[in-house]
Amino acid sequence: MKVLQGIYDYFVITVGVVLFVMAWQSFLLPNNMIDGGLTGASALLSMVTGISVDIWYFGINVLLLVLAWFILGQGFGIKTIYAILLSTALFRVLGNESMSFLWSVEGQPLYVGDGVLVPIIGGLLEAVGLALIIMRGGSTGGTDILALIVNKFWPITVGRFYLYADFIVISLLILVPGHCFTDVVYGYITMGVCAYVLDLIMLGRESTVQVLVFSDKIKEIGNYINHDMERGVTGLKAIGWYTQEDRMVLMVMLRKTELPELVRAVKDLDSKAFVTVVPANNVFGEGFDQIKTGISKRKKKV
Repeated sequence: MKVLQGIYDYFVITVGVVLFVMAWQSFLLPNNMIDGGLTGASALLSMVTGISVDIWYFGINVLLLVLAWFILGQGFGIKTIYAILLSTALFRVLGNESMSFLWSVEGQPLYVGDGVLVPIIGGLLEAVGLALIIMRGGSTGGTDILALIVNKFWPITVGRFYLYADFIVISLLILVPGHCFTDVVYGYITMGVCAYVLDLIMLGRESTVQVLVFSDKIKEIGNYINHDMERGVTGLKAIGWYTQEDRMVLMVMLRKTELPELVRAVKDLDSKAFVTVVPANNVFGEGFDQIKTGISKRKKKV
């Protein structure tokens, strides 16, 4: 089972890397546009020095892998190495003239006539690719590593961290000869689309709901939640106002992805049960998110 899970992880990461590299080599770079992060910085350095993007991308990432290995875990490091090597190879392959049929330029199948749509499509592809990679424990390196490290200790979303880092890199494009403020604006569009879609995917997957279950078979439903779903459940004492009878109401916190399983179980155990679902933000504790408050600057009193 672990072998199959590992194969699946690397398959998803591969798909994510392909989408990520296509965002750059098929849409952004052929139209002299960039996004932020390490890839954007590599593109800037390539424009200035003439050295290809893949060389800068690979070289800088090698220096950052030690950080991923020690802080984010060995498994993350291995998947990151795989993603970086595959990304580097695809940057080289898709950047070759023989692959120009995959470039969004005039006369090619992926050509987009409206210039504003190019950064939108590029940002969308990049976000989906990054989300697939991150959700399987990988990274394309660079600011991906830094974003996940910061997110591990501070309550800042991955997408928001990208927003800050990308803004700086994209703004530097105006200093590169041959580029103007219009190119910077296109970069900001790409940045905004990527950050928004990445947050939408990542937070949508991790979003939490609070569920209240009203039923005559509270014990059976509670046992199912505890033992089969392995979730904690709280019994709240309540009074049915119409009947003036004491009864028990179950309250449970779940990931949104777990909700369909609970609803099916409740329906099977008690078709007359009443269930309410309310979105819950910032749920901290075992089985959910860790409390992240940053590093306190105040020294402890001795």
